[in-house]
Amino acid sequence: MLKEKTVLITGGTGAIGSALCRIAAEQGASVAFTYHRNRETADELQGELERRGGRVIGRSVEATDGAEVTAFVEQVTAELGSIDVLVNNLGVTQVMPFALIEEEDWDQLIETNLKGLFLFSKAVVRTMARRKSGVIVNIGSVAGHRIIEVPVHYATVKSAVAGFTTSLAGEMKRYGVRVNAVAPGLIDGGIGHNVSARQLEEYNRFCALGRPGTPEEVAHLVLFLASDKASYINGQVIFTDGGI
Repeated sequence: MLKEKTVLITGGTGAIGSALCRIAAEQGASVAFTYHRNRETADELQGELERRGGRVIGRSVEATDGAEVTAFVEQVTAELGSIDVLVNNLGVTQVMPFALIEEEDWDQLIETNLKGLFLFSKAVVRTMARRKSGVIVNIGSVAGHRIIEVPVHYATVKSAVAGFTTSLAGEMKRYGVRVNAVAPGLIDGGIGHNVSARQLEEYNRFCALGRPGTPEEVAHLVLFLASDKASYINGQVIFTDGGI
């Protein structure tokens, strides 16, 4: 579905991020991904995709540094071609009750999650607008939309992703650029490792499908939205939570 397209995925070494990279490459895309500190995992992922014949760039990028973000987007464009798809997957969390959240904790989550979303989107939209073509898919969360046990500052950040998505979709409609979001529920791997046995049992009880999702299930939906097959889907937040 993504043959001859260039896909940039932020946060490419996590559970969902690595699934996105692998499946995008399988669908024929050239793949660029970012990571923060996990150099070993990033090198392994890049090597795996290159051995399969893919064109891949992986780089450690400080997502809150506008100059670094712009430099990476320019590198990707020069080496792989104009970016057709941006997947804003980067995200961090902290597991703590509201009463224990300090000001610096709040600031860190807002800064890392939302500023990165803003900077990467800004870095690609000008070229997409000039070409009158492009897709942005943002990774949100069921957190912030349902009453579930998640950290308040994390839920706040993920709720903001929905507003960012619908507003940017409205602004970019004149340029033929689509913007959507996917809001996963509990997913195996990633922050799912922080979930207690009690929380897992509770989630499964209220989930219509009775289980967590997989990174691959999220990735397939994201990359469908990125493809031309989803050409009439725009400004949406699509939940993939098994039915909460």
